Amino acid sequence: MRKLYQIFFPVLALSLAPAIATAQSFRVQCPTSTITHPDPTNAGVNNSEPAYNGPTQFTTNKDGYVSPTSGTVNGAIKCQQISGGDGYMTEADGTQTFMFSFGPLSGLADVAAGHPSTQVPSVFNTPYPGTLTRGDPATTDGATAGNAPGVGVTTGTVVPPFSWNGAVGLAPDIPNIVTVTDIIAGSLTTPLAAPHCAPGANTVTVFTDSPLGVSVGSQVVIANDAHSTGIGGTPTPAGLLGTYTVTCVDNGGLAPDLVINGSGFVGFAFQYSDPGGAGLSNVGNFNAGTAAAVAPANDGHVDPRQIIDVGVMNGNIPAPLAAFDEDDEFFLTLTNVGMIMRPDLFEQHTVHFHGYPNASSFYDGVPDASVAINIGASFTYYYLAPDAGTYFWHCHITPPEHLQMGMVGQLFVRPRQDRVPSGGSLYTYLGYQNGISEPATNPTVDLRTACSPAADILCSATLPVGGATANTATRAAANTLCSGASAPGLTPNYVYNDGDGSTCYDVEYPIQMHGFDPNFHFVGMTFNPEMFVDMKDKYFLLNGRSYPDTVAAGPQATVSSDGQMHYSQPLPAIINIPAGGRAALRLVNLSVSEYHTLQTLGVPMKEVGFNAKLLRDQGGMNTEFYTNSITLGGGESLDVILDASDAGCGSVGCAARLYPAGSVFYVYSPNLDHLSNDAENFGGMMTEVHICTSVTGGNTFGNTCN
Repeated sequence: MRKLYQIFFPVLALSLAPAIATAQSFRVQCPTSTITHPDPTNAGVNNSEPAYNGPTQFTTNKDGYVSPTSGTVNGAIKCQQISGGDGYMTEADGTQTFMFSFGPLSGLADVAAGHPSTQVPSVFNTPYPGTLTRGDPATTDGATAGNAPGVGVTTGTVVPPFSWNGAVGLAPDIPNIVTVTDIIAGSLTTPLAAPHCAPGANTVTVFTDSPLGVSVGSQVVIANDAHSTGIGGTPTPAGLLGTYTVTCVDNGGLAPDLVINGSGFVGFAFQYSDPGGAGLSNVGNFNAGTAAAVAPANDGHVDPRQIIDVGVMNGNIPAPLAAFDEDDEFFLTLTNVGMIMRPDLFEQHTVHFHGYPNASSFYDGVPDASVAINIGASFTYYYLAPDAGTYFWHCHITPPEHLQMGMVGQLFVRPRQDRVPSGGSLYTYLGYQNGISEPATNPTVDLRTACSPAADILCSATLPVGGATANTATRAAANTLCSGASAPGLTPNYVYNDGDGSTCYDVEYPIQMHGFDPNFHFVGMTFNPEMFVDMKDKYFLLNGRSYPDTVAAGPQATVSSDGQMHYSQPLPAIINIPAGGRAALRLVNLSVSEYHTLQTLGVPMKEVGFNAKLLRDQGGMNTEFYTNSITLGGGESLDVILDASDAGCGSVGCAARLYPAGSVFYVYSPNLDHLSNDAENFGGMMTEVHICTSVTGGNTFGNTCN
């Protein structure tokens, strides 16, 4: 006879399953303001990267929180949404491979153009404006078979039929609609006296049957007017109807036992902006029958149908790229949509920022110390960008399996030095005054950038030796190269806060080194468990592609099991350098089983950073060096500059002779077995370097060689 627990425990588990499932929900978060970026109007610095004017100054606000003072706020708010699910990719020999992988749920047009899907709030919080038609992001990720060359081809360059970069599924919440019983316009002076909203023409007291629930920055819509004769006369509808932006809220201005016309009502006051000059300021007093509403607002609600339609089979390799700037606040929402090819697997997912300093383990992505996201749920990670450099992120649920299956991606943080105004001294502008000093003697120094080895042995970017007189480099001007030569459309930037311009580059390319074992992926698509001990990479990839796909411009798309085209390998790996210019390569090795070596032929390679740290010793001595070969183990990152300028070859005019426009060079693996596509053929980990007369599309990756 079976024991009782063998009968009742499975019954109990089944009875709990519906409760667990119903507890899940999709949400997405992208705040328009924070304590660190307290712009309540969702304008200005929150949606754009301000010039660097020195360290942020802080003060204690009226609520007791430390907040930045006006005019000294650095950085912006950046947001991104990704899916955790499955998908396919297609290699250069036609092999189609199943993946567990992350896919984009924001910035779809940017992803299709080979750019990061990271967005500012004003872009991220924009619902899709179109109709539900074939190819729009309500039903696909925008890749369509008609845009791929050939008939029945599974890969090709595709162009998204839309330019929208908002969060997929974003839907406004339901408006808060109440009946307005009485409105008293600006003539009311008590109880609106200080510390309440100041009385005036744009102040109204509203009596409603329930709180309207407005806040500063929200909008109140007076949509219809069925009023009766009011205390102060009968207003005309034209003077009442309209939309009003709230600029001040006073929920405590009226006594709770206030009686109007013999009945008790909820009352509060607010001030508003009325650009038209009409509206409530001309109304006087009236009562009864008017409907008011707080306009629909984005508060994280999403349409789960669109999330599933786009997220399922939408996996990318690499995962959607993330890029932001020092001082930014970054909100990354992971939505676990499940795996349509493996419905028997209840895989959780996380995001772990590898090598990235987090203030709290809650956002570290290691499930033992934080949380894991179940199917049907979302979680928003928060990061404050501390140090410039190249990092990467991956799923931390059974990492060897999920990394091998494709749940890996790259991110990088741009330095404050990029935001120094043109012509500003790189050494002094960031607060390096009279060498290294502490705030007690030099309040303008920004210790996040200029760190003192005497006080902090963990400085990430030590000040170069020699003082201000020896470090005269200035912020490069727009429409030039690092060398100063004219280059319309380009603005040189920097890999790190170097203080002397040593990490200046003209174009940049993130390169993810990776590989996969097709047998392991096949087992992952059909049955478990996989044989980890036998896992060995047989395809070797740069940005998810093996040669010759690495030199194809634009995204690659693959037909998945849902019959739709999906962007599978959107990030190009071809390197275009303007003649006399420099290209920064942000390299990461995300293989779980291999060391990878990359070698250059012709164009010298200068190594400037390793594991997100500038190559400079604690005495400020520059330890950057030129080489033609680098080797990385799994989980390591490296910043190098392919230097096709005179500085790279060592004499005036040598670049024009050695690296003329129209020439082609190679970056490749010298490991011969890494130059194959699981067979004795030419492919694998190799790409081309094109020297161009000029490049269009800016200094970011995805530009075009002319």
